[in-house]
Amino acid sequence: MNRREFNQSLLGLSVATLLSSQLAEADDTPSPAIVELYKKSLVMDSLCGLFADPNPNPTPELVATIRDAGISGINNTISEPEFEATLNNIATVEAWVEKYPESLMIIRRYTDIGRAKQENKVGIMHGFQYTAFFETQPERIELFRNFGVRIMQLTYNKRSAFGDGCLEPKDNGLTPAGVSAVKKMNELGIAIDLSHSGYRTTAEGIKASAKPVLISHAGCAAVYAHPRNKPDDVLKLLADRGGYFGVYLMPYLVASPKVPTLADVLDHMTHAINVCGADHVGVGCDNSIEKIVLTPAQKAAFEAEIQKRKQLGIGAPGEDRLPYVPGLSGPDHMLLIADGLARRRQSSAVIGKVLGANFQRVLGEIWGTA
Repeated sequence: MNRREFNQSLLGLSVATLLSSQLAEADDTPSPAIVELYKKSLVMDSLCGLFADPNPNPTPELVATIRDAGISGINNTISEPEFEATLNNIATVEAWVEKYPESLMIIRRYTDIGRAKQENKVGIMHGFQYTAFFETQPERIELFRNFGVRIMQLTYNKRSAFGDGCLEPKDNGLTPAGVSAVKKMNELGIAIDLSHSGYRTTAEGIKASAKPVLISHAGCAAVYAHPRNKPDDVLKLLADRGGYFGVYLMPYLVASPKVPTLADVLDHMTHAINVCGADHVGVGCDNSIEKIVLTPAQKAAFEAEIQKRKQLGIGAPGEDRLPYVPGLSGPDHMLLIADGLARRRQSSAVIGKVLGANFQRVLGEIWGTA
């Protein structure tokens, strides 16, 4: 399927009907038209976990709630800094799928995405953010591809063997090992993710790749300047090469001490649409489908993680706030973003693309559509 055919396949609700229904709403409840659009759309989150608890023991009721969110595909981070811990995470996710096959499945190829939608399941894509365990053994790229990992970052905030992360004071760009890794990932049909890379490393990674690449979860530096947010020239280069940009739901959308809101998310998203075009933008929440409930234990866990990240040198500026957007921290986050886009007069076709069609398209171009 080429891009024109792909775009023509998007559902075509009347923009006038959609907008009139939104303007008639006096509160923040999504209109029936948006709810119907959401149900019909393919919904995918380009960086998202299943559970809010880092060590979950999911019940059938919780898994059913997650399935009923209507999200058909998530890029789920399973990497740890250590090799064995990463393998354990893969095994854990596979065990969840085996235990709850009516609700969960693993996405290993393009056609699995459509099947997840058709069967009303959450399709899980194994994804990497950490790289340490394959930097000195790049043959592990193929090993983990055979374990089902189809999305891999080149850096995580700091310098790796492949390039410089966004927190490096001097970004020296993609290394020779990084160029080789990009080539290998292209050959194997692995999506390259540059979310945590420095600006130069991101741009050189885009240029080095023979296929489109991902920035699965980030923000727009033109809206708020932060190392984790990408400048317009990088976003334009990404889009010109067919890539994908997922807007995250993290505090780095705004300056500290402000806590971000849906309006801030939409500011970044509409800016990205204006810069990249509507075919290249989506959502990578960097949270979970399960709703975050800020109990004292959860708050303590978040604060402990923030301190751990500081000690490891991977904590970003502004990590003095909890890592989510209140009001968008649950199963309905994609629906609420769709509603917000409609209120900002984005068309139903654009909303459908942002909800998941753009992410599906780029994965097909990277993986192949077989």
